[in-house]
Amino acid sequence: MTVLNQTHSIDSALLSGLLGGDTFWPTEPRNLHETGLSESYIDALILKIFLGTGTLSGRAMAERTGLPFCVIEPLLEAQRTRQLITHVRPAAFNDYYYSLSENGQKRAQTHMSHCAYTGPAPVPLSDYVLSVEAQAAGMDPIGYDDLRAALAGISHNNELLDQLGPAINSNSGMFLFGPPGNGKTTIARCLTQCLGQEIWIPHAFLDDGNLIKIQDDAFHRPMPIPQTGDGIIKAQQWDHRWVRIQRPTVIVGGELVMDNLEVRHDPRSNTCEAPLQLKSNCGCLLIDDFGRQRIQPEELLNRWIIPLENRIDFLTLPSGKKIEIPFEQLIIFSTNLNPDQLVDEAFLRRVPYKIMVNDPDPKEFTRIFNHNVEKMGFPPVKGAAEHLLRFYEQSGRSLRRCQPRDILTQVNNFCKYKKIPPQLRPDFLDQACKSYFSEL
Repeated sequence: MTVLNQTHSIDSALLSGLLGGDTFWPTEPRNLHETGLSESYIDALILKIFLGTGTLSGRAMAERTGLPFCVIEPLLEAQRTRQLITHVRPAAFNDYYYSLSENGQKRAQTHMSHCAYTGPAPVPLSDYVLSVEAQAAGMDPIGYDDLRAALAGISHNNELLDQLGPAINSNSGMFLFGPPGNGKTTIARCLTQCLGQEIWIPHAFLDDGNLIKIQDDAFHRPMPIPQTGDGIIKAQQWDHRWVRIQRPTVIVGGELVMDNLEVRHDPRSNTCEAPLQLKSNCGCLLIDDFGRQRIQPEELLNRWIIPLENRIDFLTLPSGKKIEIPFEQLIIFSTNLNPDQLVDEAFLRRVPYKIMVNDPDPKEFTRIFNHNVEKMGFPPVKGAAEHLLRFYEQSGRSLRRCQPRDILTQVNNFCKYKKIPPQLRPDFLDQACKSYFSEL
């Protein structure tokens, strides 16, 4: 692998340009030793893949394992010599199709009973740790223009930007608190866009015989590999055990339990699933609606006091061994409650930024309303926003940023029911407010 802050045989500035600005590049292993895995481990993985798929060519096996053909080919020949696999027929490019022999099937079933994983080969834990440290350090400080661009689709004020900017650059933690419906979750989702270029993660890593899966389609969005033409580093020359993704945003809400923050072992497959904070490394972890989880806030926060302080987390493997993992993400606690009511002073000190997202004033509310009128295709009607504001004034309700969109959606649905074009009649707005706010 290549980390650009270390000394290499080619100029690091040139390499950085070729790799699209990446601070870490998983270089392709040239031999078995450079994979960081034992021959017996890869042998077992190959046999399990054959057991599940039947006949494969050598190059197809290389693709399945994520390892180069120059590493896989001698292992296949050794297995054929030991009569674990057999040639089926020739394949293109001086290759062969292989399948399991009777002895190979028995051996594969034994390996499968020990560990049922058949995905791309894992990387050593040390390689994963190095990748996180390099890519977390590669996050450039953001400026006003960066933050403004990331929040371009959200109504906000400059005061909020001046609070969010330093909090993001701290790469530590923040509370976003305030009344519901003002965009706290939406703001948190957008903040990851400020954190810079894409990152590399392995499909899984291995330590002391324990396999921990990291890549998760629910949180990780694959990104294209930078194309370099005929440069020094070819676009194809990367370790295919790694995947390039958009910096992750992991969002959890009331369903969060303590098990989500620990390595979860599946006894049937004998594999482990990475906890949420590990899946969000070099990105953002949003604890939405904090304080309403199925666990007490104190229990959750006590779990993270040391990681927030030292940027290191300790995870326990099924074998009982504890491993040290970088804790490098922006953690956002979004809540409708005041943080002082949820946690004690010791924890508040470790989450140094508390940012209140206030209600909009009538001027901002009107701007949001008019923007949604245009976006949803309503013909503009003079005085429509003022009519809605009078309802709020008479009912004593607080303004929320989400409500213009929600109320206009109800008006649009009412027009569809009446089979008429969208229009902003005062009685339609009153009808929407009555159903939206449960007005008597």
